[in-house]
Amino acid sequence: MTSSAPQPTVSCCSERRRRETCSHTHTHTHTHTHTRAAYEHVRRRSLPSCLAALALAMEERSEDPYLPYDGGGDAIPLQELPKRGSNYAMSNGGGVVSSSTHLLDLLEEPIPGVGTYDDFHTIDWVREKCKDRERHRKINSKKKESAWEFTKSLYDAWSGWLVVTLTGLASGALAGVIDIAADWMNDLKEGVCLSAMWFNHEQCCWGSNETTFAERDKCPQWNSWAELILGQAEGPGSYIMNYFMYTFWALSFAFLAVCLVKVFAPYACGSGIPEIKTILSGFIIRGYLGKWTLMIKTITLVLAVASGLSLGKEGPLVHVACCCGNIFSYLFPKYSKNEAKKREVLSAASAAGVSVAFGAPIGGVLFSLEEVSYYFPLKTLWRSFFAALVAAFVLRSINPFGNSRLVLFYVEYHTPWYLFELVPFILLGVFGGLWGAFFIRANIAWCRRRKSTRFGKYPVLEVITVAAITAIVAFPNPYTRQNTSELIKELFTDCGPLESSQLCQYRSQMNGTRAYSDVSSQPSTPGVYSAMWQLCLALIFKIVMTIFTFGLKVPSGLFIPSMAIGAIAGRIVGIAVEQLAYYHHDWFLFKEWCEVGADCITPGLYAMVGAAACLGGVTRMTVSLVVIVFELTGGLEYIVPLMAAVMTSKWVGDAFGREGIYEAHIRLNGYPFLDAKEEFTHTTLAREVMRPRRSDPPLAVLTQDDLTVEELQTIISETSYNGFPVIVSKESQRLVGFALRRDITIAIENARRKQEGIMLNSRVYFTQHAPTLPADSPRPLKLRSILDMSPFTVTDHTPMEIVVDIFRKLGLRQCLVTHNGIVLGIITKKNILEHLEELKERVEPLIDDL
Repeated sequence: MTSSAPQPTVSCCSERRRRETCSHTHTHTHTHTHTRAAYEHVRRRSLPSCLAALALAMEERSEDPYLPYDGGGDAIPLQELPKRGSNYAMSNGGGVVSSSTHLLDLLEEPIPGVGTYDDFHTIDWVREKCKDRERHRKINSKKKESAWEFTKSLYDAWSGWLVVTLTGLASGALAGVIDIAADWMNDLKEGVCLSAMWFNHEQCCWGSNETTFAERDKCPQWNSWAELILGQAEGPGSYIMNYFMYTFWALSFAFLAVCLVKVFAPYACGSGIPEIKTILSGFIIRGYLGKWTLMIKTITLVLAVASGLSLGKEGPLVHVACCCGNIFSYLFPKYSKNEAKKREVLSAASAAGVSVAFGAPIGGVLFSLEEVSYYFPLKTLWRSFFAALVAAFVLRSINPFGNSRLVLFYVEYHTPWYLFELVPFILLGVFGGLWGAFFIRANIAWCRRRKSTRFGKYPVLEVITVAAITAIVAFPNPYTRQNTSELIKELFTDCGPLESSQLCQYRSQMNGTRAYSDVSSQPSTPGVYSAMWQLCLALIFKIVMTIFTFGLKVPSGLFIPSMAIGAIAGRIVGIAVEQLAYYHHDWFLFKEWCEVGADCITPGLYAMVGAAACLGGVTRMTVSLVVIVFELTGGLEYIVPLMAAVMTSKWVGDAFGREGIYEAHIRLNGYPFLDAKEEFTHTTLAREVMRPRRSDPPLAVLTQDDLTVEELQTIISETSYNGFPVIVSKESQRLVGFALRRDITIAIENARRKQEGIMLNSRVYFTQHAPTLPADSPRPLKLRSILDMSPFTVTDHTPMEIVVDIFRKLGLRQCLVTHNGIVLGIITKKNILEHLEELKERVEPLIDDL
């Protein structure tokens, strides 16, 4: 009898059949001397030994009137199989016709299309890994036959490195083009370079000899729109003209971006990271990583960033890199024909995307491991590292920022941090956690409202409205008018004698040597207080607009807006602590570390810590985020403050909800993503979750040998299930295997197209041999080749904690529930997600009552 304990198995069907056949054959060969000659004949024809044994077994079975019943049940009864006439032939779905002897399962032609997946379906990780092992064994067995086969084996072995190299090259090149184009179009809103139209503002003034140090951003070659249209650079008229042109270009870029996305590639909108996480977990979204999506996302990302919307390009760059990885994987059969292997390439591509987005190769690898990847073997780690290296090298060669560095935010601080500063750093972490929790709830509420109201049916109008409000409100404030990346750079930069920022005016009026000895009569100038007020207004503006911007139908990243909010808050706190240390240097907090006449506070460091804290509060990243930030800024010495702030933000954010923004959007969109970070602490059993339930119709099953083609097609047409358990008979209900709906449909269509005699009343069987049929019966259809004879099964008393763990770690599509070998029901990933949601809704009211 079958044991009631769960019996999961991961063996390949073909391997299992091969082992069973070989073992069965060797127990009978000594009894038939005449079949020994047949065996020697087959062996001399250089067939593999297992195939020869299979041929021997088939000849024995043709003479033996008693054949083992291949029903897959507990008992193996023997039944008599009457011999049929020689005019009776059998057909399988693959189009192979055989007569009395069946050298079959191992010699059948594969059915085209079987093993593929429909759109919006989940892959079978176990089957895909099994297919890859079979492919690998086949290549290894042939590589010694000829030099050509050996060359093919080398090509197969190196194809993984080739595809990640191509992905890194393409990702780095596209990132460089996007950076250069976005900077140029962003400056186009304010003016144009007459000497060279393709130069942005900074590049236009590089070669000018008429630029003064105080006004280094002004040069005769660069003209604002007021100067070009009105002929004057100052005055109310010029201000209004610049205001109008700024808003006009912002609306034009936003309108063009949303129209391109809506018409050509709807999948090009958003960040892309929630969908990439879902795809890497095994979900199929056709076209999401295609060439049209890549092309439109690259173009519209430049337009969206240049429009001034509160978004970034870093998240969408991960999507762009994954598109490159997906496209290049089709050049290599090893990856194009195996969805599980393809996801290894996408994991490496996501690392390359973060590498070029932030100039952080190591952070990119850790981001792929911590945040997006579902399956991350060791070889994927190495290839992700190599892809990130290649992408960073290409971006460094392009040098899009003109500073010979990978990043725009590179800073150097000359003052160490002190122990008492951990207090404001932790407070910034608390702010980041609160901001993250607030943003996730507010943004998800707005996105849910967008989905449920008529406003969501007009994405172009929504984008234009948000872009107009952003441009109109942003222009008067210099900190919101400028590019967000430039704002973060200014907030990160430490004040010195070469800085002309309004944030550093108090520095320049104190002393160019950064000493405090002569400052008692020179307090902070009004420029610093004005900058503080402008930063406070910019903070409120960024918080509000980011909530409504993330989720628009344009490419929109979240990294840069979150970092900008944290950097603004951190700079405000840093200036406040610096002024406190200056005016009250005799306090016990500052007395030990801050000497009179020496700097001890670096406001730019506070901005960097605040940026990391806010980004951590939104995404709930930890290790990868800290590495990204210190690679982004070069501030390796300040890793302890970064770690303290990031961990604090995660703890505070988790107190309000353990989901990050990407997991929240996955749940909002209804993607079948089973998060490995969530813990299942409930005591439910498999029978409480399985389908069908008591009130549902009975489970749709297939019998192994007494269905006709017409009956099978009727079952398929009347149900919407993706697969069917195959049982011995209606009376026995014992499990034989599992057949997928798509594979059955393809096999029937293929057999009708390639074989004659397949009719609606043809018998369909999943066993090794055809059942007993009358002589005038039409040709039967064998579908054993599409049957999964080792489906995962659990008993009805298996705790759901174990079932959820199996689904997470093995990436299952479904799991059958049995009792003493009898099929009771089925559990799919969708059933588990629905069960988790029900438990969550049941627990939340209890928490609210407390």
